[in-house]
Amino acid sequence: MATDPSSLINKDDGIKYWESIDADVNGMLGGFASITKVDLQGSRNFLAKLGVGNKTGLRRAKNALEGGAGIGRITQGLLVDVAEQVDVIEPVAKFTAGLEGKPGVRSIYNIGLEEWEVAEDVQYDLVWIQWCVGHLTDEQLVQFLERCKTALEPDAGFIVLKENNSSSGVDVFDEIDSSVTRDDGTFRDIFKKAGLRLVKTELQRGFPRGAGGLLPVRMYALRPEK
Repeated sequence: MATDPSSLINKDDGIKYWESIDADVNGMLGGFASITKVDLQGSRNFLAKLGVGNKTGLRRAKNALEGGAGIGRITQGLLVDVAEQVDVIEPVAKFTAGLEGKPGVRSIYNIGLEEWEVAEDVQYDLVWIQWCVGHLTDEQLVQFLERCKTALEPDAGFIVLKENNSSSGVDVFDEIDSSVTRDDGTFRDIFKKAGLRLVKTELQRGFPRGAGGLLPVRMYALRPEK
């Protein structure tokens, strides 16, 4: 039986890698700071198709959660505009130092996604998870999504996961930052195991591709299975 690439993930190696990275947009995006505007606009458009946003006809979320927030690029560039309050999870404390006291940012959890537990008194209309779940094993990702599911506002809450997709048809382990890039099919299997249904998905457009570019990036909107 083939080895599950995600079983090779070592949390300490991943944290060590990110501790060495500069706490700025270029660091968060591996030298691709120039894609931020396109990335955020693609995410904003995707949310609008789910009925979430700050324009007429769209609803503003009451509570949002960002998993793997880094320096808060998405929290500050998107989520505080579409939600009244945003909580963030990010294990590297130096990244979130600049979020302390920012308008719209409520709780900051400096722990890994695999350690986060749902607060009893909060339900989220929106959970946003981007470019971070490669540091979780498949089992840890299922468990994290199950916890996110229990924290969702039951009638209208969404989990949105935005991640690289492997372009080789199989999951690929990266020794440099101890992460795995998953195939689209792997993600869909994980969603099913977590008791989530896929309500909308699309590829991010406008990113550089090919040699020296980025992998395909796909957005998944998820709701609990009925």
